[in-house]
Amino acid sequence: ARPSPAMAQLELGTRFQRRYLAARQLSSFPWPELEQNLRTSPDSSVLVDILHKTILHPLSVKYPPSTKYRRCFLTELIKKHESTAGEPLDELYDTLAGILNEEESTRCYKNYLLPTGEPVTLSESVAIISGGTTGLVTWDAALHLAEWAIENSAVFSNRTVLELGSGIGFTGIAICKTCKPKTYIFSDYHHCVLKQLTENIRLNGFVLEPGTTQHIQTESQGQKAEATNYQKTKLIVAELDWGSVTEKQLLDLQPDVIIAADVVYDPEIILILIGMLQKLSTSRADRKPPEVYVASTIRNPDTYHLFQAELDKAGIRWQITPAHSNTVFLCDVQPNVTILQLFI
Repeated sequence: ARPSPAMAQLELGTRFQRRYLAARQLSSFPWPELEQNLRTSPDSSVLVDILHKTILHPLSVKYPPSTKYRRCFLTELIKKHESTAGEPLDELYDTLAGILNEEESTRCYKNYLLPTGEPVTLSESVAIISGGTTGLVTWDAALHLAEWAIENSAVFSNRTVLELGSGIGFTGIAICKTCKPKTYIFSDYHHCVLKQLTENIRLNGFVLEPGTTQHIQTESQGQKAEATNYQKTKLIVAELDWGSVTEKQLLDLQPDVIIAADVVYDPEIILILIGMLQKLSTSRADRKPPEVYVASTIRNPDTYHLFQAELDKAGIRWQITPAHSNTVFLCDVQPNVTILQLFI
């Protein structure tokens, strides 16, 4: 049975909402469907519904995407309305006027909705490269690894998870909210990334274990009111330099599961990563090696195949994990992402 016009309008607004809150590219929105809807039904209620599910959504008002993104989105929405020759919608123009008065910022928020409807809210850089690193934005492999984890939550439930190269925290926060690990260890090395990672963990209502991260303040009076103590997962942020970390330093981590997303992008770090994994394989007190999953977007096939070849040289077996079936977090394009399970 075909959905009723009201139901179709509701679904359209929801699709706009998920893409908008995650600040996807404007070209990825279902604009043609909106145009068809407006042609067949000049009722402007669909535009009001989209406005309140996107720019005026409470989550977006509290944690807004970039000023430029909101301005471009609303301008496009107004164009679609004006093409119908309908009566002007004051709410659209008033909202745009408020955005035009805002100053641009180097930071913005993105809100990713989990299957439960709960958000993962991240403060991100508006630039792909900032502060001398690419680690201040969320990359596609992190989205895919989180989707795989949600479908395979038993891998993480009540276990100690170490994430290498956590970046600003998307994958780990999503896993902590859905998979109930016993302990989750976020790790990275760049000081700007670690600072933003810590802020994003707190932003999502989690409390860090006191004193778990060097050089990072783990208690902040201003943020205590935002944080909640409901979580059962023990959260740790670790400053981890793959090239200099020792097996003795790794003994404290004792991970059951190791994950990483988009860390195989530079031939120069492949050997360092493999060396790190080899140290971790012998760092467990019970000598039982951890499960390892590495998600990669294959941008350069030569680099990806070099990673596989170096794994073979190191005697580390690997296999491609079956793809997950559900798409939860919308990407602008379908990237070539694979998840390798490594046997270290």
